[in-house]
Amino acid sequence: MVTRRGFLKFTGASLAGAAALGGYAFGIEPAWRLRVQRYAITPPQWPRSLKLRAAVIADLHACEPWVGVKRIRQIVQTTNRLDADIVFLLGDYAAGNSFMSAAIAADVWAAELAKLAAPLGVHAVLGNHDWWEDPAAMKNGRGPTLAGQALEAVGIKVYENDAVRLNKDGQSFWIAGLGDQLAFYNRGVDDLPGTLAKITDGDPVILLAHEPDIFPSVPGRVALTLSGHTHGGQVRLFGWSPVVPSHFGNRYAYGHIIEQDSTERSMVQKHLIVSGGLGCSVAPVRLGVPPEIVEIELGGLLTA
Repeated sequence: MVTRRGFLKFTGASLAGAAALGGYAFGIEPAWRLRVQRYAITPPQWPRSLKLRAAVIADLHACEPWVGVKRIRQIVQTTNRLDADIVFLLGDYAAGNSFMSAAIAADVWAAELAKLAAPLGVHAVLGNHDWWEDPAAMKNGRGPTLAGQALEAVGIKVYENDAVRLNKDGQSFWIAGLGDQLAFYNRGVDDLPGTLAKITDGDPVILLAHEPDIFPSVPGRVALTLSGHTHGGQVRLFGWSPVVPSHFGNRYAYGHIIEQDSTERSMVQKHLIVSGGLGCSVAPVRLGVPPEIVEIELGGLLTA
């Protein structure tokens, strides 16, 4: 039989636990935790002999006190310690947070990201908040954006429906960067067919796309698609997120996703990695999906 004293003890403990969990989700995980999430894969379109280590930074959402200058420096230093061959920036550098004490100017966070170093360079796309929080771009219905200009000013290439051919150890591959799919809320600036048309040979392709919702349209020709945007739902428990900013819900919420390309006769596998990102949008809460830098080892291993 449950006594009144026992019930009150249970209730008090439950409230205390809820308060502690809420405090962790709002105060600890978003601002203090930082992990490196590692993947080692070799998609069927990627030669096993071409070994490439990539570091991925997504959804910085630079603002005080959550992802301030000191925090960005920590992220950059941690990324550089990975000794990656190449670094990818997947967009949403602008704050997008209603619970901040101050935004960080684009030239300030860009100057910190300029300290990223990799032999094959740093390659970036823009995210929806880089458009939404740029009044001039939104008013004009076109770029350039402050975020894009800030990155280009410090020597970081920004891709908008463009592609570049790179070489590592005598083998070539392509980086393709898609324009943002939600740039003007009800329409994007993305052009997947136009982007892939710039790839002129059969070398493997890595596609950078801020939102993962493009993935069903990505042909099997692309070895790997890299996305952010979802933040893993910001709250993720037992592999499930109650709220995901995607038309596909939890399908592309987080992690390494493998699907069959039904448009190909061979039913080739398509690979997508969705980063949980680093900052927060709307509210500074994270639970079960701590801020992360993604490290990807391509080549060598055979992915089933």
